[in-house]
Amino acid sequence: MSVVTRFAPSPTGYLHVGGARTALYSWLVAKAQGGEFVLRIEDTDRERSTQPAIDAILEGMEWLGLNWDRGPYYQTKRFDRYKELVDQLLEEDKAYKCYCSTERLEKMREEQMERGEKPRYDGHCRDNPNASGDSYVIRFRNPQEGSVIFDDLIRGRIEFSNQELDDLIIARSDGTPTYNFCVVVDDWEMGITHVVRGEDHINNTPRQINILKALNAPVPYYAHVSMILGDDGKKLSKRHGAVGVMHYRDDGYLPEAVINYLARLGWSHGDQEIFSKEELVKLFKLEDVNKAASAFNTEKLNWLNQHYMKTLPAEQVADALKWQFDQLGVDTSTGPALTAIVGLQADRVKTLKEMAAISRYFYEPVTEFEEKAAKKHLRPVAKEPLEAVKASLSDLTDWTAESIQAAINGTAEALGVGMGKIGMPLRVAATGGGNSPSLDVTLAQLDKQKVVERIDLALAFIAEREASA
Repeated sequence: MSVVTRFAPSPTGYLHVGGARTALYSWLVAKAQGGEFVLRIEDTDRERSTQPAIDAILEGMEWLGLNWDRGPYYQTKRFDRYKELVDQLLEEDKAYKCYCSTERLEKMREEQMERGEKPRYDGHCRDNPNASGDSYVIRFRNPQEGSVIFDDLIRGRIEFSNQELDDLIIARSDGTPTYNFCVVVDDWEMGITHVVRGEDHINNTPRQINILKALNAPVPYYAHVSMILGDDGKKLSKRHGAVGVMHYRDDGYLPEAVINYLARLGWSHGDQEIFSKEELVKLFKLEDVNKAASAFNTEKLNWLNQHYMKTLPAEQVADALKWQFDQLGVDTSTGPALTAIVGLQADRVKTLKEMAAISRYFYEPVTEFEEKAAKKHLRPVAKEPLEAVKASLSDLTDWTAESIQAAINGTAEALGVGMGKIGMPLRVAATGGGNSPSLDVTLAQLDKQKVVERIDLALAFIAEREASA
């Protein structure tokens, strides 16, 4: 059997973390078996479905590298086929018209709840030849005896009594098909063999299986993935940072880190933490997915992101870093290669957004100094060391980390002071702040003339400080 999986989001918002993990697991199942991965947009909710949401889903999938083999299919373009099959079920007496008013249904549910019963349609129009009215919906004639049993590939055997399942609506009063019916038809006609989705769909599964059987369609395998919790053990929400996956791009995460993290968020392979996408395809199995909910851990994601910033090809990381600089409006053509910045800063930050923010001085003029760093290091006592190291650096003809370090060392020896007396004022002068990578390699990435000009600016700052004392 050729494996075909699908990811079928509703375009009512961004591609969130839970949806992205479901998409990844579905993708991995298909790729591990040499099968096909289908993307389907379930846009039957016309009021809430939007084109921006569709675009956000596609952009998120592409950024994560979850390429689809077929699609995207849109349910709104298949209404004629759904109607054809609804009519077929009506003709075969596997569905019926329900004329019950909204008022009657609401009263019925209220009475059921007062009696402590589970709200469900009472079958008033199921076999009522006198049922009539100006408006009707079409309900599926669910079997009233027996059970629906399926072997969930994650959770094991699950059974529902048909007596618990009411006759769900498969077409609304305006003729449009409902979610549960569209899903069934699409999974059947698109040849879906494995349905991987969230545990919130477990109650839909027996209803969908009964419709599949009524259509004489094969029943796929089902795997229901547990929810994702926040660090505090509560359902993941926006306050936990449960935003669209593209927000992770915006916040400076690499797609490789997000993919690795999402895969491990409910699945494991021994004690291994780092997985390339190729390794995931080779090792992933649905039976290894946890039944219990998984807790989102931002620290773990940060750790993974730093790992990938340090180990992926620098050119690849630099491409993503350039996007961050572009968002800041920083022209990176005026300074060192971004691959050099990756090499200097990857050990010092958790995200590319942080990397760009602390690296602006490589590309932009230093016009002012961090208040705390300047107060501590740009004091009158630093005037002589700065003037001396400026002279030493200005005389260099070979602008390399080695020659720069030698010039700093020579200045310290000539003045008979410790390295800190020169290094820290020089760092603040050259970068505008008190933190940077090693001073020699930092200055080597800056133009010599820029460094000299920044030292002059620091000396002017000291002079002004002296004058106002």
